[in-house]
Amino acid sequence: MSTLTKSTFVSGLFEALPNTFPSLRQMGKENFYVQGFPSLKDEEYKFTPIAKKLETSLTNFSSANPVIISAEQINKAVPAGFEGVVLAFSNGKYLPELSTSVEGLTVNFLSKNESTPIGSIAKAENDPFIALNQATFTDGLCISIEKKKEITLPILLLQFHQAKEGQVISPRIWIEAGDFAKASFIDYSISLDDAPYFVNKVVEIKGGIHTDLTYHSLQEENNQVIQVNALVTDIQQDSQFTSTQITLSGDLVRNNLTLNLLGSNAVGNMFGIYLLNGKTHVDNHTNVDHTFPHAESNELYKGILADQSRGVFNGKIFVRQAAQKTNAFQQNNNILLSEDAIINTKPQLEIWADDVKCSHGCTVGQLDEEALFYLQARGIDKTTARGLLLYAFAGEVLEKIELESLRTFITTKIQERLGSKF
Repeated sequence: MSTLTKSTFVSGLFEALPNTFPSLRQMGKENFYVQGFPSLKDEEYKFTPIAKKLETSLTNFSSANPVIISAEQINKAVPAGFEGVVLAFSNGKYLPELSTSVEGLTVNFLSKNESTPIGSIAKAENDPFIALNQATFTDGLCISIEKKKEITLPILLLQFHQAKEGQVISPRIWIEAGDFAKASFIDYSISLDDAPYFVNKVVEIKGGIHTDLTYHSLQEENNQVIQVNALVTDIQQDSQFTSTQITLSGDLVRNNLTLNLLGSNAVGNMFGIYLLNGKTHVDNHTNVDHTFPHAESNELYKGILADQSRGVFNGKIFVRQAAQKTNAFQQNNNILLSEDAIINTKPQLEIWADDVKCSHGCTVGQLDEEALFYLQARGIDKTTARGLLLYAFAGEVLEKIELESLRTFITTKIQERLGSKF
């Protein structure tokens, strides 16, 4: 176990644990002690030196307190044209006085709902960062959707982050949807300054039967932030869950997504875009567990990497022996805009059933010079032509976003990054 784990983190975080969820926190602490921070020798982190990055980049291992957030800041951060529910957070703490609600949606602090089975889906024994969050989150949010309730308005989780250099922010969210419920979430993370800090977030989603849930994650923090995001969900019979992960910035970002398909006719969709420049390092790890027959999973991640950025994609699909008639698709495509940009991609299938339709693949390439020349020959300047081609590449994922205001917002962000309008 590294010096970082034994001394700095223990003295900075574990000595000031909240008094809520005592047994849960103790379990998280014990699991973190056993696992420690992963090193490059760990297969799951062989391309992502997160322990080294934490040790060299952060200096103040203590939990960040909430900062004051104004209504003006919220209004400025909400995407143009957005109409829906806004749940505001400051360094992981829910701000009810600056949030809105809607019929059928119940929102409350986890500390006021200690019977909530947090840790039952995102298990501390499976990942050291889940264990660390479980031990150290100061409070969290419990979101419940009534049975047979369709929340037609999207729910925006607006996460403001600002911390002293080197502090730790540990958001924790539990979402539970009753049978036949439907809802769409947008998890949007924003930095309020340029100081380095560490965000370690865990979101657990428990759906009932015949539920339809969508979870969009948009990460746009400063270029010194280290962030680990864990999203784990149970998908029941006749239900659908869709995840869209958009990563635009950060120093080192690790996105862990786990879908457990726990019933027949369950559908899990996973879409992602990572648009990287500078020295940003983004690692997307996905796990899909097919345990019942007649279930389906669809996965498409696309990356555009410039400068000295680095991307990692590792997607795993498990098809258990009982999961006959499974249909699983996985694809990762990347464009490198620089000779110094690097992508490590590894799509994987592990199949124990014999009556399935499964496919996986990956591509790594550069812009099509012939297509670029074709557009320029028709009077389109090189920058705009380049932007058009890259947008066409990313568009296959963007079109999966049904919420128009969010799709327009993300498209604008991509345009700004590429330096062109199209």
